[in-house]
Amino acid sequence: MRFFADVTPLRRSADFRRLWCGNTVSWMGQQMTALAVSLQVYAITGSTFSVGLVGLCSLVPLVVAGLYGGAVADTVDRRALGLVSASGAALLSVVLAAAALLGLRQVWLLYTVVALQSVCFAMSTPARSSMIPKLLPREQLPAANALSSLTTNLGLMGGPMLGGAVVGLWGFQAAYLIDVAAFSASLYAMWRLPSMRPEPAVATGAAGAVGTAGAAGAATGRRTQRRASVRGGLRFLVTRPNLRITFLADLAAMVLAQPRALFPAIAGLWYGGDTKTVGLLVAAPAVGAVLGGLFSGWLGRIHRHGLAVLLSVAGWGTAVTVFGLTRNLWLGLLFLALAGCADSISAVFRTTMLQAATPDDMRGRLQGVFIVVVAGGPRLGDFLAGSAADLASPSWAVVGGGLACLAAIAFIATQWRNFARYDARSPQP
Repeated sequence: MRFFADVTPLRRSADFRRLWCGNTVSWMGQQMTALAVSLQVYAITGSTFSVGLVGLCSLVPLVVAGLYGGAVADTVDRRALGLVSASGAALLSVVLAAAALLGLRQVWLLYTVVALQSVCFAMSTPARSSMIPKLLPREQLPAANALSSLTTNLGLMGGPMLGGAVVGLWGFQAAYLIDVAAFSASLYAMWRLPSMRPEPAVATGAAGAVGTAGAAGAATGRRTQRRASVRGGLRFLVTRPNLRITFLADLAAMVLAQPRALFPAIAGLWYGGDTKTVGLLVAAPAVGAVLGGLFSGWLGRIHRHGLAVLLSVAGWGTAVTVFGLTRNLWLGLLFLALAGCADSISAVFRTTMLQAATPDDMRGRLQGVFIVVVAGGPRLGDFLAGSAADLASPSWAVVGGGLACLAAIAFIATQWRNFARYDARSPQP
């Protein structure tokens, strides 16, 4: 049982348990809505290009609002921010349901709602992520993040399947109404939380020591509270090598070795398959990520988080490289699943480092940067892989991308040797 997901955070903290259960239910509903919107846009327009615009309408607000959402989360009560943003997302699902019930066929309305829902998501995610280190002791953060990763991947797998079934049986409005009901679980969980105001920053003097409020200006630990800025968060990240490298390592994997955009071509050219084969290729990394979450009990016993990030990203690059060399479908699916498992492990340790090594007054802003990297990195990787495949071949693009990822990780490991020595028992940003 030591290898199964560690549920200690769920047992020890009622607040975390409610938050995790609420997020699990609401995330499943959001994935149902995402599929329903795509299906509804296609039903109205009959255009795959119009469906593709749904992703663009979601991505751009997510990237822009992610940074500012993190700054807001470092300024106001995070519980209140989570409640407001989740309530806004629920109301937007009500708008979708009402439009479907009334038979409105305006695509612009769907695009607008999707963009606004992305803004709500970008505002709420840094707030929710920043709450976790205040609900649990530091040693339980890896287990908590593994459970959150499991929720994310289960939602990505199960949400679209449930959404497709619900739309087929009862129509688009049913999926949207289920999403509204699902949001109630998240709202209830956040309502039960105590106030979650960010801790004020510690003012520093010219010599880098903690500032003073004494009569003579001697160092006595004066604390300041001011409005958080995006620039301040980015400046903090640039000057903190361990945190900065977690983002660089993720970009090395997602930008250089992201084969997802090539799956339609690979299915036919390599395996002689059809759309069903494409579905298997898309699902394989998610299956691996879910299995990685289910068997994540051992992650809490790892203290060298920096080394774990380097090895797991190298595992992703290796699995993608071997996938590009094989022409057996089931073997290819196996290596894609291994890549997904490695990515889920990397995500657990990167998130834990971000939470444990970041001061509370900076957590929201760095979580905002995390959203931008996670959302934008794979899209940039899709563009790079597609361009490389057009210039050479899909095989060259996949294998070359995997090797480039390995080279980048080797460069990071040699240039910043202290990152591999990062110890979770004494986290340093």
